[in-house]
Amino acid sequence: MCLAIPGKVTSINGDMAKVDFGNIKKDVFLGIVKAKVGDYVLVGSGVAVQKINKKDAMKIIKEWNKLK
Repeated sequence: MCLAIPGKVTSINGDMAKVDFGNIKKDVFLGIVKAKVGDYVLVGSGVAVQKINKKDAMKIIKEWNKLK
């Protein structure tokens, strides 16, 4: 089972993107998701697996922060 975390795309270079997860920015493969800068994506194992809207991303982040 894989856990996917939402993040915001901040830049794109080919099939790779910089995704902001709050305090952490990571390089993510975008090859299977059509996303643009400013979009939110679910990321698992360094791969964007789905584009989601901001409202859903914020809801997931809120719930995730309750676990900390």
